[in-house]
Amino acid sequence: MTTTIPITVKGAEKLKAELHKLKTKDRPDVIAAIAEARSHGDLSENAEYEAAKDRQGFIEGRIKEIEGKLTAAKVIDPATLDAGGKVVFGATVDLEDEDSGNAVTYQIVGEDEADLKLGLINVGSPIARALIGKEEGDTAEVQAPGGVRRYEITGVRYL
Repeated sequence: MTTTIPITVKGAEKLKAELHKLKTKDRPDVIAAIAEARSHGDLSENAEYEAAKDRQGFIEGRIKEIEGKLTAAKVIDPATLDAGGKVVFGATVDLEDEDSGNAVTYQIVGEDEADLKLGLINVGSPIARALIGKEEGDTAEVQAPGGVRRYEITGVRYL
């Protein structure tokens, strides 16, 4: 039995775009590089050939990895969620740090989409796990390296 991997619509589109680029540009480019390196003769001391073969192995591995993820993906469109104000996968959550008063906004996304600089946090991260199931007005406690941090949920949106 395979497990499903949650991913947002944007995340699935990003993976599909990467897969398309790998298959239509990167794979043909590396095949051409291998052919060019072969034309230089002795393959045993041909650094260009070895580098191209290594690159080909990486590209083929990444293609398989993305295809596997897309096959196992459960695509979730946050805009269609009706979670009754609860924090769920795909939700955008406004938080206020109870100690500093700093406001932050995070969207809970899949592993491949996570990018803290863009406010996208992995569903498996400690902060996302602390937020899931809570509602606006609730407080979430997160075990951080510097100790426990408390965040008040000031808004939950499904964008």
